[in-house]
Amino acid sequence: MPSMTLLGQSLVSGVLLGGLYGLVALGLSLSWGLLRLVNLAHFALAFLGAYLVYHLGTVWHLSPWWAALLIAPLFFAFGVLQHAVFLYFRVTELTSLLATFGISVIIESALQWIWTADFRRFETHYASTSLKLGPIYVPVVELAACVAAAALAWATWAWLRWTYVGKALRAAAEDPEIAVAFGINRRGLAFLLSGVCAAYAGVAGAFIALISTLAPSQIWTWLGVVFAVVIIGRLGNPLGALAAGVLIGAAESLAMATFSPAWAPVVSFSVLIVLLLWQPDWS
Repeated sequence: MPSMTLLGQSLVSGVLLGGLYGLVALGLSLSWGLLRLVNLAHFALAFLGAYLVYHLGTVWHLSPWWAALLIAPLFFAFGVLQHAVFLYFRVTELTSLLATFGISVIIESALQWIWTADFRRFETHYASTSLKLGPIYVPVVELAACVAAAALAWATWAWLRWTYVGKALRAAAEDPEIAVAFGINRRGLAFLLSGVCAAYAGVAGAFIALISTLAPSQIWTWLGVVFAVVIIGRLGNPLGALAAGVLIGAAESLAMATFSPAWAPVVSFSVLIVLLLWQPDWS
């Protein structure tokens, strides 16, 4: 049985990792829940953002925070362009799954062609900095990622709940025909939300670059666990995505500390299966 200190450290690490899961899941949850588009390319886009932050930091010596501010508008434009293509070809919820899978493969191949398949690490002077709370260490970068995830999730939830644009987005997702009949510009709102989701992928990519070791194949490693986070958190629910990410991250970390690291990949889908059996209409 592991010591209480180890369990406490594992719980803290898991919660912080869960914040990053929630940040990566945020854009996919909004796209799937409000636009009815399953955008698997969201993961690849996040890793593209991570590689761009890595490149700008190591080659141009640009701070990752400035790099994220530079990348987010570019990704917003990419999201708008991607949605324009989807509209032109009348992509549905099912075909979006296949189309964005293809985009993911293209982005992975591009990453491998430009940066090779070697593992890369963005080393910064604050990467190993931690706050000490008694016997527990809290990594500063992971804490910043969790705080950023919480801030974005709450801001997005407030935007959807209290602003006209947010209410219009929710109305269009609930009943598109009635929403259009009441004068809601459903197409324009869809372009806006697609751009925001892509920009969120860029922000998540900046923290992935600072926290994780980068390799093109890691796209598929993140896909499974974050996909489960999106379902557990309920589609289109920013705060739900954050809470589900924290739940999965903490469960994975405690499983690794208590049993074996090999149990970590089993945790997310085990939690998902239990919740779906308990309440089949969970999503």
